[in-house]
Amino acid sequence: MVDTVRPLRDRVSAPESLPLPSHPDVAAWRPATVADIDGIWQLDRAMGQVDHPNYLATRDEIAEDFGFSHFNPALDSLVGLDAEGRIVANGMVMFPPGQQTLVRSVLHGGVHPELRGRGIGRELLAWQLGRAKQQLASSPKTLPGWVIAFSDERAPQNARLYERGGLTLARHFLALERVLADPIREFALADGIRIAPYTPELSAAVHAARDEVFMDHWSSQPVSAEGWDAFVGAEVFRGDLSFVALGPGPGGTEEIVGFILTTVNEDDWERQGFPGSYISLVGVRRDWRGRHIAQALLSVQLAASRAAGHERATLDVDSASATGALGLYTGMGFTPTNREFAFTLEF
Repeated sequence: MVDTVRPLRDRVSAPESLPLPSHPDVAAWRPATVADIDGIWQLDRAMGQVDHPNYLATRDEIAEDFGFSHFNPALDSLVGLDAEGRIVANGMVMFPPGQQTLVRSVLHGGVHPELRGRGIGRELLAWQLGRAKQQLASSPKTLPGWVIAFSDERAPQNARLYERGGLTLARHFLALERVLADPIREFALADGIRIAPYTPELSAAVHAARDEVFMDHWSSQPVSAEGWDAFVGAEVFRGDLSFVALGPGPGGTEEIVGFILTTVNEDDWERQGFPGSYISLVGVRRDWRGRHIAQALLSVQLAASRAAGHERATLDVDSASATGALGLYTGMGFTPTNREFAFTLEF
């Protein structure tokens, strides 16, 4: 049972210092810098082409990490270089803010496929876990503290690595696809509720709605202002394929009661085998659930994506979501394709 009476700083035993890993196939280890963004991106693409070839991180996503105030590359990152100076291993340990019900330390990174199976990943993970424990031990909060890492099911070596490192499989998420050529059902909404296009002027209200909606989702915490701005300001964000549901609020004004937000990364289309959109976020505020608002939002997004020339829409869902999201999506014609596993070490 996790102790949530004492502060995390009293519950987590963390190393005072973190020695650099040592491995004969890695010429040097050091913290990452902004100058390493391209090298980390190339490494991430090389890993992704093996582990999850249908989606790869963009360079902007790598660069965003270095712009967050909660990420200190000198302390929270590590790169391993080969004899030619190429980045062949990378580890980041993110400590996001918004810790209302949970304090999280999230692990990212990995080892170049050409150098796997030699023990480099074990050295890298040991360093990451040490840094994660330092982050958790810096917190005076009495909340649960988790180290979290994710692994696509097509990369079983990562799952084995995390389990050997002491993490436990906690959850799995399903990737779903929807063929847009199939009929798209339309949904009539109750009087006073309407669907409208997302606009930048609605950003703050949608952000607040997102944080409210996702507080009953596994491991979710409020998104910082800079994290939200990075998401809706990203090159892949598609406001024209994103929508909100508006309902009557206090004083007769309208308020956000639901939302669906979309990204499109055309670089993934060739590997996916189809042009498509990715539904990043969809949610309905608790008091407005059960009125087919989510279905109506999905219907509008699917129709807009089809009109944009896309063949499929994709999304990810917690397979054990208490909101019944999986059944909602399959009822809208989405079908599972593969899974991503979440591993945790809890304090």
